[in-house]
Order: sequence, then structure tokens, then C-alpha cells
Amino acid sequence: METLDIHCQTIMDEYHASFPLMEKMKMVVLDKLQQTLERIGMEVTAVEARIKTEKSLTGKLKLKGYKYQNLGDITDVLGARIITFYTDDVDRLASIVEQLFDIDWDNSVDKRRLHQLDSFGYNSLHYICRIPSSLYCDPESPQLNQMRFELQIRTTLQHAWAAINHDTGYKTGIEIPKEYLRQMNRLAGMLEMADDEFSRIRTELTDYRRRVQQLVQNGKLDDVQLDGDTFGSFLHARPLDSLNRKIAAINQAEIQEVPLMGYLRVFKAFGCQTLGDVSRIIKQYSDDAYRLARHQLGNTDLDIISSSVGMQNICIVYILSQGGGRMGLLRLFNAINGENPQNELLAEMTFNQAGNLPFMNNK
Repeated sequence: METLDIHCQTIMDEYHASFPLMEKMKMVVLDKLQQTLERIGMEVTAVEARIKTEKSLTGKLKLKGYKYQNLGDITDVLGARIITFYTDDVDRLASIVEQLFDIDWDNSVDKRRLHQLDSFGYNSLHYICRIPSSLYCDPESPQLNQMRFELQIRTTLQHAWAAINHDTGYKTGIEIPKEYLRQMNRLAGMLEMADDEFSRIRTELTDYRRRVQQLVQNGKLDDVQLDGDTFGSFLHARPLDSLNRKIAAINQAEIQEVPLMGYLRVFKAFGCQTLGDVSRIIKQYSDDAYRLARHQLGNTDLDIISSSVGMQNICIVYILSQGGGRMGLLRLFNAINGENPQNELLAEMTFNQAGNLPFMNNK
């Protein structure tokens, strides 16, 4: 262990004595941050906290011990960090953190505003905080509301860059050749652009989904290209509910909800390019899908049906009306169930169930 002067050793003794309290404080900070993220529904890469090790604190005191009167003057003995996916989330979290904790504004810093050429990985938002008694209070540990801790908020790319820089010695006072310094700065610029682009793309995708939802609500389905997002919005409007209820009434059955996104590839295989194409198939073949369901369920006592029954029967009717036969049905079941030997038997049984229904002759 490195030898410290009397003043620094006193601070180190205070560190040892306060360690159990800092452990408790760390758990409180992590718990409150995780609860808040869950409440607002934000997904992040990580929420973490650490207490400075004895070795780390000793090194700091050796270098700067003269700056501190006591342990409380060292604001990062306890450090917490939230790593976000997007730059936009940093600002959103900042506003929440400012309401959650008491902020020591004189010692907090937004390093993003420094605009240094080589500072991308160090552009974290740094808050020096206290836990307000209104958030958490333990009468047996009143010091917990007096001690400060550091909270950093940064993006995943910023965090990765900072870790790489630390490993290479780029920001640790080790001088590296200008050739490599220039390359590192170029990479920093590229990563900063990538961070901004990810946020821009997310914003544009959100706007796109809102426009799609509006078009779906207004019935302008021919203006909406068929893809995963738009098909999801279409299903959210529950276009098969009426048909499913009608089918369920055959046996007074209960409807069990299941995902229908697997039918996207089916409709694409049918040649659908817009939600309007999908909607027309549903409207055109719903009556025959119901007739098929009567043949399937009429002689059974099945009292639970899947919410996919309407969609599946529409696809079956469409395939058979187009002359797809058994092979067309097999491709359908392989698409929605995954390839397995049972699909061949299911295709044969379904083909036979359709029997001489009118749509079988529309080839």
C-alpha cells in the first residue's frame, strides 16, 4: 500500500468507517434509478454503480489530497452511471434525474457543451447529487441524505469510446504519436455522427409509424406500403374481430388471443404490396372463410378457438380459390407453423374439409 501523509490517511480512515453506509447508499441509488426507468418505460443499456476501491482512492489522494478537507469533498467516491441507447434519451433522463435527486449545480457539468475535438467519449452529463429525504429516509442513517455521489449519463457509443480510450492510454496522460492521435480523432467524429444518426432514424421511424396509424384510422390503406410496422398497425385495429366472433358463435367457443404477425410473409407471398391489398382479400374471402369454419367446427364440441382462425381460413380460401391446392396449403402451414411433417397431414385434412364448397371451383 502506498504511504499517505497524515491528512490523507485521515480521509482514508473516514473512507473505511463510511464504507457500510456507502454500500447502502449505492443500493438505494440503483434501486431508485431502476424503479424510475421502469415507471417511464425507458430501456437503457445499463444502470450501474460502484464505490471507489481503496487503491483508486489512495492514488487520487496521492495526486490531489491537498484539495480535500475531508471525504465529503470527494464527490465521486460513489459513482453511478446510466448508459442509454440514444443521445435524445440523455436529455430526457437529465430532466428526470433533476427531479429525482438534489443536484449540486456548482459541481455538476455537462461535458457535451465543451465541444472539444477529441472529447466524444467524455461527453457524459455529470451530476453531483444527494438523495433527498423525500425520496428515501432512514432515521438510523441520516448521513445518507448528506453524502454526495456522482451520476453520469452517456450513450452506449460514448461509453464504448471512453473504455477504448482508457485502454489505449489516449486520455490517461500517456502521449501517443500524432499519426494515431489523428486517427483516433477521426474515429471519434465518426462515432459522434453515428450517435446522432441513430437518434435521427428513431425520430423519423416514430413519425412514420404515427403517419401510418393515422392513415389506417382514416381507412386510406392503399396509401400504406405493406411491411412489419404497417402490418402491426393494421392488426392493432383488429380487422378480424367480427369474423372471429362469428366463427366462435358456431360452438359458443372462447377466443384465445395469439400473435398474427407471422401472416405478414403469407400476404407478401400472395403479392400484396399495400394494406389495401390485404384488406381487400379479407373482405372478399371472409364469407367463405366462415363457411369453411362451419365445416371444420360444426361436428365438434370445441369450446376454445385461436384468434388466428379467421386469418388462417381467409388464407386457406384464397389459396384454394386461386387453384393452389394441397401444395399451396402446405406452403401456408409451413410459413405460419414452421416446417414439420405434420403440416402435410394438416394440408390434406384441410383440403378435404373444404370439400365441394363453392370457392373450390373458382380456379
